[in-house]
Amino acid sequence: MFDFDTIIDRHATNSEKWDRYAGQDIIPLWVADMDFRSPPAVLEALHQRVEHGVFGYSSPPQELLDVVLAMLQREYRWEVQPEWLVWLPGLVCGLNVACRAVGTPGDAVATFTPVYPPFLTAPGLAGRELISVPLVEQQGRWEMDLEALEQAITPRTRLLMLCSPHNPVGRVWSRDEQLALAALAERHNLIVCSDEIHAGLVLESATPHVPFAILAPELAQRTITLLAPSKTWNIPGLGCSFAVIPDKQLRQSFRGVMAGIVPHVNLLGYTATLAAYRDGDPWRQALLGYLRQNRDLVLEAIQVMPGLKTWPVEATYLSWIDARGLGVADPARFFEQAGVGLSDGVPFGAPGFVRLNFGCPRSLLQQALERMKTVCVRKRGLAKD
Repeated sequence: MFDFDTIIDRHATNSEKWDRYAGQDIIPLWVADMDFRSPPAVLEALHQRVEHGVFGYSSPPQELLDVVLAMLQREYRWEVQPEWLVWLPGLVCGLNVACRAVGTPGDAVATFTPVYPPFLTAPGLAGRELISVPLVEQQGRWEMDLEALEQAITPRTRLLMLCSPHNPVGRVWSRDEQLALAALAERHNLIVCSDEIHAGLVLESATPHVPFAILAPELAQRTITLLAPSKTWNIPGLGCSFAVIPDKQLRQSFRGVMAGIVPHVNLLGYTATLAAYRDGDPWRQALLGYLRQNRDLVLEAIQVMPGLKTWPVEATYLSWIDARGLGVADPARFFEQAGVGLSDGVPFGAPGFVRLNFGCPRSLLQQALERMKTVCVRKRGLAKD
C-alpha cells in the first residue's frame, strides 16, 4: 500500500543530508531524516493549502489542538489540557529554551551521554554548567547509571534533560527505570525536560513508550515534555513541535524566555502536523514494519563485521555502533573513505562510536552495509599482516 523501496533522488534539493557529500560516491546515513516520501495524507493536505495561495501569519487550528490531545489520550492515556501546550518551530529550540527557563546563569544541567548533541551544547549556550553522566552497558543493553548521576549532581543543579526514547542508543526507558529516575529528581528538586520526539517510532509492542510526565501527578508539575511529528512522519524541514508543560509557573517561565526571540510555527508546519496526527497512522504502522526489517538487517550485518559492535534498537531508526575495535582514530572518516557517511560519535560525547540512520530504502542500506563490511574485513586483514 505504501512504497518505501523506491529510491527518491534527493540530489540538488538543498538536502542537508545529501549535500554534505555532493559530487562524491558516499551514501549518507547520518543526520536523522528519512529518505522516504512523507505520507500521502500529509502531501495532500499541503497541496490543498498551497492551492489556497495565501500564506499569512497563522495560529494553531482548533482541530490540531483537538487531534493532539486525542492522540495523547489514545496512545498514553494522558489527559492533557489545551493550555498546557506551547508551540515551537523546532525541538532543538525547545531544549535551548528549557535550559534558559529553569534556574539562573551559573546553575547546572545534567544529562546522560552519549546523547543527541544539542543536549550537550544547550546548557553552555544558556550560561549553565553541563553535567554529563555516561550510560552504562549491562547485559547487552544500555542503562542509566543513577548512582553516578546522584554523585554528580551539585547543589546548583536545577534541570535534568532526558532523551526518551533515547537517541542514539535506541532504548525505550521502562516505567520502572523512569520511576527510579523520578525519585532522584524529586530528592534533588530537579525540573525534568524530556525529549520524546521519537515516541512514535517504538519498534516493539513489548517495550511501549511511557511519557515521563504520566508517571505521577506530582511529576507532571516538574516536567517539560517536548514532542513533534517530524521524525515519525518525516517532516522535520517543516518545523513544528510543541511542549507540554502542566505547571503554570514553569510554563510562564518557558514562554517568557521565548518572547520576542522564538518565531511562530509556519502555516505549512501546522498543516502537515494536523494531517500527520489525524490521518497518518496507517502510513506510520507500515513504516514501523519496514524499519523493523531494516533494523534487523543492520544488526545481523554488523555482528559479522570485524571490529564493530552494536545493540538491538527498541525505538528510532538509528543504530549506535562501537567502532573502537577497528583501531582507527576517526571511524566516521574511515567509513566516509569507504563510501558511507555516518554520524561521528564525538558530538554525542562518545569518541570511537558512529551512528547509522537506517531510515532509507533497503537496497540503499544493503549497499552501504556491504561497503562497510568490505572495508572492515580489509582493515582486519591488514592488522593481521
